[in-house]
Amino acid sequence: MSSYINIYRKQNSICGSVSITGSKSVSNRLLILKAIYTDDIHIENLSNCEDTQVLKKSLNSTSNILDIHHAGTAMRFLTSYLSIQEGKEVILTGSNRMKERPISVLVEALKKLGSKIVYLEKAGYPPIKIFGKKIFGGEIDINAKISSQYISSLMLIASTFQMGLKIYLKEDITSLPYIKMTFDLLILAGIKASWKDKILHIHPGKEKGKKYFSIESDWSSASYYYSMVTIAKKSHITLSSYKYKNESLQGDKEVSSIYEKYFGISTTFDKSRITLNKKFNFIPQKIINLDLNKTPDLAQTIVVTCAALGIRCHLEGLETLKIKETDRLQALKNELFKFGIKIEITNSCLEITDFFHKEINYKIKTYQDHRMAMSFSPFGLLYPIQIEDPKVVEKSYPDFWKDLKYLGFSIDYYEE
Repeated sequence: MSSYINIYRKQNSICGSVSITGSKSVSNRLLILKAIYTDDIHIENLSNCEDTQVLKKSLNSTSNILDIHHAGTAMRFLTSYLSIQEGKEVILTGSNRMKERPISVLVEALKKLGSKIVYLEKAGYPPIKIFGKKIFGGEIDINAKISSQYISSLMLIASTFQMGLKIYLKEDITSLPYIKMTFDLLILAGIKASWKDKILHIHPGKEKGKKYFSIESDWSSASYYYSMVTIAKKSHITLSSYKYKNESLQGDKEVSSIYEKYFGISTTFDKSRITLNKKFNFIPQKIINLDLNKTPDLAQTIVVTCAALGIRCHLEGLETLKIKETDRLQALKNELFKFGIKIEITNSCLEITDFFHKEINYKIKTYQDHRMAMSFSPFGLLYPIQIEDPKVVEKSYPDFWKDLKYLGFSIDYYEE
């Protein structure tokens, strides 16, 4: 049985306050460190999203078969974590889409370091069987252009290696802020590490470090409110709990700079809150050019914002979007066409090339991708739309629809 929601805001305005739980990315990294160093890591404001809860449950499980469903971060982080659990044999599997998402770069890197991992179906893809053993570490080359999560996954367990680990990053580094987030968390936790040019060095062992971590709210989740404030005629939204930009570990904090420069949205920081306001008489550029190599998770939000405003855009650095929950580039092309918006895509770029008149189909497919559902929701400020499979938002922001209702959106659920 399929489901969908009707979403609409009768007035083209949005005002109110929303509290968002901790960053999914920080939460997942700290959960791995806590699993390794149980008594030395204490976490507050852990994300309540499905991805984090699946990872937490898997780390506490005694089963020899772990099904992480759609949780890509859990797949990558658990692959490394389980490889150092001496004497344990675990099958790691997931949804049909997860079985289409490559894991070979990480698996082959772990094998070179001495891990034993076997592909159970298609070579290079889940499910995999992991034979936990002691890993001595050493040096490894890894392609940094494919996915930063492979690198973060190795970094998180490297301090358990007798020799530590040197990682030589090959090719251009994609999603650099996520690697820096992992690096900074290691340092805060008391793990000695260095980073020079494209060489990461994580030393063995752990010294005294920070024990109590209160996780900042998720900046990726905040991006949808930036889009709403931009599209609405009258808008004022306060979000909590956020740190000043120079204190945040999250790369997606750049959403505040992007939306101020290109869309005229100011961000006021006050203690643990941020307030978003539209600048009076701001005139956006006719064409927006952005390289999102460091922040690819913002792409869908930005494209929808541009589409709703009738602004052309050219976005680069989107290589990783094709191997996410869905092929996000193709999904954007498919769904925005329903609104009379033509998009051209390559393996790494997306461009809005034309706006044309057509009978609009307001029903949005989400392709089992949480960001498709949330990024398209601001269209509800302009006219009633339908979004299929609304529960998909549980992957990263389970309270999303509840929070939009609180802000005055009319949201009706249907099953068919």
